[in-house]
Amino acid sequence: MATKRIASTVWEGNLLEGKGTVSFASSGIGDYPVSWPARAEQANGKTSPEELIAAAHSSCFSMALSNGLATAGTPPTRLDTRAEVSFQPGTGITGIHLVVSGEVPGLDEAGFTAAAEDAKKNCPVSQALTGTTITLAAKLA
Repeated sequence: MATKRIASTVWEGNLLEGKGTVSFASSGIGDYPVSWPARAEQANGKTSPEELIAAAHSSCFSMALSNGLATAGTPPTRLDTRAEVSFQPGTGITGIHLVVSGEVPGLDEAGFTAAAEDAKKNCPVSQALTGTTITLAAKLA
């Protein structure tokens, strides 16, 4: 069955001096302030669209990798994934770098790297971001 997830943003003011609030309606996990300086300068306690994409990508990739490893008979004990989304004002998102470290009993480094590459290619968020260069660094812990 298909699902929908809903988030919304209320923005007040112009781009450079304005501010907004992102609300996670589906989960009810809260409201988070967002601003232009959080995108282009320092976060200063606010989030940005790029940080939200990084959160979505790191969690989706981790789920896809976990599933791929388990399906292959080597379920992970732990995966630690970081997504780094690079943003250049005036250009946009210039790339995403995934970094994953995993504890996977019975799997060698080559097998882990291959599974991570497959997850990078096939997780739904990676597929949604196909116009962006996505790189990966994977290692066993």
